[in-house]
Amino acid sequence: MNQPQRAAAFPTDRVSARARRCIAPLSLTALMALSACGRAPTNDILPGGIPARTNLHEASTLPPDSVRTVARRDFGWRVIYHPSRAPAGADQAAARALCGLERRRVARIEPVPRLDPSADPGAAIIDIICA
Repeated sequence: MNQPQRAAAFPTDRVSARARRCIAPLSLTALMALSACGRAPTNDILPGGIPARTNLHEASTLPPDSVRTVARRDFGWRVIYHPSRAPAGADQAAARALCGLERRRVARIEPVPRLDPSADPGAAIIDIICA
């Protein structure tokens, strides 16, 4: 077989060029299909019966610019916030709101000493224990 006949019988150059153009869209489609099979919205429940999808920063009633972290722990709630950016009594209001999510009352609010005050200057840590 001469060269033109071989090219007509085995059009590998055209096929490989066509295949190269299709690889990117096909791989993108496969990636999108796999990511669509991810986990559905969570139905997980935090200790105390709080749905895991609850926005705890909003639930704490602290002003958005003062709150750093709100986390549910085994003992209750741990809140890291900036008291200078929050109104007076904000820690008590946050404690009532967070314990209210569990339909419980506030037993006590305990300040936690900062191990590294330079990590977030001015921030305070409190543990909220619900009864």
